[in-house]
This record gives sequence, C-alpha cells and structure tokens, in this order.
Amino acid sequence: MRIAIIGFGGVGKALIKLLIDKKAELLNEGMDLKVNYVIGSKGGVYDSDGIDLIKFMDYSLKNKNIFEYPCGGSKDVDFQMLLDYKDVDTVIEMTHTNITDGEPGMSHILKSLQNGFNVITANKGPILLQYNKLKKVAKQNNVQLGIGCTTGGALPSINSGIIELAGSKINSIEGILNGTTNFIINEMENNKTEYAEALKKAQDIGIAEKNPELDVDGWDTATKLLILTNVLMDENKTLNDVNIEGITKIKYSDIQEALNEGKKYKLVGRAIRKENGLDISVKLEKIGPENPLYVVDGKNKAVKYNSDTLGDLTIIGGASGVTPAAASVLRDLININRGFKYII
Repeated sequence: MRIAIIGFGGVGKALIKLLIDKKAELLNEGMDLKVNYVIGSKGGVYDSDGIDLIKFMDYSLKNKNIFEYPCGGSKDVDFQMLLDYKDVDTVIEMTHTNITDGEPGMSHILKSLQNGFNVITANKGPILLQYNKLKKVAKQNNVQLGIGCTTGGALPSINSGIIELAGSKINSIEGILNGTTNFIINEMENNKTEYAEALKKAQDIGIAEKNPELDVDGWDTATKLLILTNVLMDENKTLNDVNIEGITKIKYSDIQEALNEGKKYKLVGRAIRKENGLDISVKLEKIGPENPLYVVDGKNKAVKYNSDTLGDLTIIGGASGVTPAAASVLRDLININRGFKYII
C-alpha cells in the first residue's frame, strides 16, 4: 500500500513512529507499506520507492524544515504534485482543524477521493461541515473514507456506531467527548480547587492548550457530537443547531453540592430524537451512579448509544495524546487494508 501523509505536526510524527515501531506486525497483516509523500505547509519529501522512515525521522528531530531533507526533500513537493503523479493508494490528511470552511483539509480530502484515493483523516473540520458530500464522492469513486480519529481519538466512538449498531436506529447519543474538560472537573473534585487553578494545572502538564477556549467553552465536544450525529443518525446538522455551554462558570461549591447529592458534574454532549425533531446540546450536568458516564474520570472519554433493537451500548476509555490519535489513524488504515468498508 502506497501512502501520502499530509500534515507533519504532532500526530503526523507520531504516526510515522508507529509505522516504524510496528513494521513487523504490519507485515504480518500483509501490509507492505510505502510512504511516498510527507507534505508539510512549506514543502515536503517524496520518494517513489518509499521514504526511508527511520532516516527521515532522525533528520526531522534535528531539523525543522523537512523540505531540506537531502533524500527527496523540496519546496516543490506539495498536494498538487501528488495529484499529478497519482502514485498512492491512500491519503492520510492531518492538517489543522478549521471549522469555518474546512480548508485546507477540505480540498485535500475532496480531491483525493475524486482521484480514486482512499482517505483517512484526523481533521474534524471537513467532516463536520461536509460529511454527506464527502461520503457521496467516496461512494461514486469506490474508495473509503476513514474518520475514526475525529470523534475522540483512541475511543472507537464512531466506528463502533457504524459497525456494532448496524441495522438499528439510534435514538440517542450521549457522551463525554473532551478529555481536557473532564480532567479539569475531576481535578476540582479531587483537590478542592477552583476552576482557574485546575485549568492552570491542565495547561502546565500539557493537557490543555494555552488558549483552551475550544475545549472549555464546549466547542470541541459540540464538533465531535455533530459528527457522530450526522454520520450515525443520518442528519445534516450544523453548530447553529446545538445549544452549547462550557465549564468556565463552574465553582468548587457547585461540585461539592453535587458530591453531597451523590452525583458528579460532567460536560455532556447529547443528541436525542424527539417527536418534534432532534434535540442537540452540550452542557454541564449532574449525573448519578445509575448513568455509566458517572465513572468516566480524568482524561477518559465515553459515548453511550441507545438504539431501537440493540438497546444501550457504552464505550469508555481510550488514551489521550498524539500517539493514541495516531494509533486511531493506523487502526483505520489496517481496517481498510483488511477490506472493511466504512462507505458502502
């Protein structure tokens, strides 16, 4: 299988390391992988016979500009070159998430599908904004679109919905989909601290970004929830359809009150079918031990499905970080190689 990797940030680097470390296991899967392209924002690396990943990674650890790599690096190695040469089977798209228009990932994914390449992406923007269009194009070109990394990284939330709930109608989706906010709330519970102090600790240990707004204001949860909703409930909703509330106003006194009631606060994303349509929300909720989400603490995430014929299905866990995110991309790659079809 010939691969192009677009986006060489933390997840891109972690993916290449996984391809190196798991080469033997992948060969046992019958996967003789060749990474022909690694494309960054200013250029990239190309080798028609496959980039020597060990040498390339050694170089990238010491040098910022991959286009200066002496074995195939160039500012001329870009996405257009990939389209012109057409010498890959699968494009892995991992550029930055843009929930306004999805670019540049939108164009990368759309054009790759149109040119007959399978696509696997960690990029939430294009899937949030145009999943139904991308699915249609993938189907027209008889290729696959793997999006398992877009709704919780290591947590197999969307793939479990596609696979394990096949044939049933999903009535509701309920989840703790953002590990950062869950960690902050749990830190406040365990150490009796206020929000600002818990946030600072999350930032100090690298769980929260310097600008944590997407997480703490509920946008990341809303984005993941919408992708799950549109893909699994066959909807075409937007962020305007979601009632979004973050965690920035929570106080330790609120948490203590909930604990006294035998409950915990969680930032819950929820999509529920009702007689008058679909109700979609992200908000802080007090939940009790009867709800399986009650035990989801720290950086962990979870999703709970209710369906008409298969009942409730809850998935909890999944590590956080760039390596688990890269592993979820690799998971989709392996499943596509095995012949599994996300798009039918």
